[in-house]
Amino acid sequence: MAPRVLLLHGVLDPADRPDEADTLVQVREVEAILRTLGWRTEVLGLGLDLRPLAARAADPPDLVFYLVEALEGRAGLQHLPAALLDVLGIPYTGAPATALQLTTDKLAAKRLLRRLELPTPDWVEPGEPADPERLWIVKAVDEDASLGLDAGAVVAGTEVPRRIAAMRARFGGRWFAEAFVEGREFNIPLLEGANGPEILPIGEIDFADYPKDRPAIVDYDAKWSPGSLTWETTPRRFDARPGDGPLRAELARLARTVWDLFGLAGYARVDLRVDACGRPWILEVNANPCLSADAGFVAALEEAGLDQRAAVERILGAARGRGAAPPFAVAA
Repeated sequence: MAPRVLLLHGVLDPADRPDEADTLVQVREVEAILRTLGWRTEVLGLGLDLRPLAARAADPPDLVFYLVEALEGRAGLQHLPAALLDVLGIPYTGAPATALQLTTDKLAAKRLLRRLELPTPDWVEPGEPADPERLWIVKAVDEDASLGLDAGAVVAGTEVPRRIAAMRARFGGRWFAEAFVEGREFNIPLLEGANGPEILPIGEIDFADYPKDRPAIVDYDAKWSPGSLTWETTPRRFDARPGDGPLRAELARLARTVWDLFGLAGYARVDLRVDACGRPWILEVNANPCLSADAGFVAALEEAGLDQRAAVERILGAARGRGAAPPFAVAA
């Protein structure tokens, strides 16, 4: 009999959230691929009530394809179903619960990077002074990086408290400010293979046509508002500039180091900025990047001569070969 796979996501009502709607597109596309591969599929959407998942323990699927990016709109809760799956002993694709939790909490991730002397920009938390001579970008601690990012997200040090208070009042949750790195931005996608993580073609955000009167960032509109000014002026490029060889080798080295440090698995993406002196800085780690056809991860796959189906097969193979979730690299 064909094996059973449960596609798990965390969207109960996408409402007017384009990121939530995108998750459902991803679910449909991955399910279609799994069916062509001979799997019997079932889809389950979860909120904070995890009992529908716990009930699967009585007749567990052979595998869970883990597509949870948030629970009830909160990305900081995306690790909870994975933690339950670990308790139930049901294998699932992608990163383990420990890695999902740690990488989603940007402050925890930055502290670990700093502890291991890996380059990540300075940061301040609410109540801490921000150097008034520097620019800072205010971010949510444990939500998608695009939340709250707009033309006013980059501020002088003296404006950090006001911006944090405004974002907390508007969106709730925790916020912090990170030293803004002016320069180039890269996405390093990784896909697990037989010999560990492989670096897919490295994407760079092209800011050449970005509005000159505002700091160049990939803001909310650049991700979710087709036709908007920043959507149109932040294309992704895969061609390297002349002389980029050593830089790209260092970016790949850092991405592999991050993979091992956080105990990632299956697939992931590491986002970095490179300053005017050519120094790379690790911004964020995405332990479960989107697999939908229009996502940057799939664009990198296509640049490598692969497609969604090939990625799904590799992710399945990694999960089935691994069995239990891999240990967190620095848990001890």
